[in-house]
Amino acid sequence: MTLKALIFDVDGTLAETEEVHRKAFNKAFAEEGLDWAWSRERYRELLAVSGGKERILQFIKDEASEHLGREDLQAWIADLHKAKTRFYTEMMASGEISLRPGVERLIRESRDAGLRMAIATTTSSANIVALFKATLGHDAMDWFDTIGAAEQAPVKKPDPSVYLWVLKELGLSGEECIAIEDTRNGVLAATSADVPVVVTQSFYSAGEDFSGAVTVLSDLGEPDQPYTPLDGTATEPGWVTPKSLAMWHEGATSAPATS
Repeated sequence: MTLKALIFDVDGTLAETEEVHRKAFNKAFAEEGLDWAWSRERYRELLAVSGGKERILQFIKDEASEHLGREDLQAWIADLHKAKTRFYTEMMASGEISLRPGVERLIRESRDAGLRMAIATTTSSANIVALFKATLGHDAMDWFDTIGAAEQAPVKKPDPSVYLWVLKELGLSGEECIAIEDTRNGVLAATSADVPVVVTQSFYSAGEDFSGAVTVLSDLGEPDQPYTPLDGTATEPGWVTPKSLAMWHEGATSAPATS
């Protein structure tokens, strides 16, 4: 089956944004007068829960249960998350982040190769805009045929909702696409929608179980900074190109040979 579209996750995949998110959460908590301070280790644990508001709720259940009785709990969490998004946007605008190796190159090469592109993420549209504005420029939003974010699919990964929404918008089947993810939840979401997945392991997803991925890489690589293959189809250092994606896609979607 011919590869027609490339679908990107955002946080951890396009850039190591999770550390900026962690700092933004802590700024929001401090602004609210809370003594919560998420360490890298604690945030890594909370990332098992997809979605920022959902992580706050999980933390409250685990370590601040005195707030569970609040009548305005959900609204309060939403306000905390809104403040966190504001801090995140400010930090991105100040140059806190850069794209991971190979991301901009692959996006441009894929456009030139005629691949359609989409985003399937559990983060908010505001966070996507902030990242693109700080890195590729705001016009880069127009490079993508469709952008599926938290607003389009409120049920978070590993649920496949956001992928199913994106596929419907593209008018394609999962087997006509390939995804780039960085987490176990992302792999589960994509494969549940029949989308083959390439994983570029991120700082916060190191050591996760990526079973089901076509291949697992350190990053997308550059000619002068090749990726390290970690598991799966890729066995030699290199850099991801539309051609290599098409090759991996063909291997993942081809019917098993019969004797």
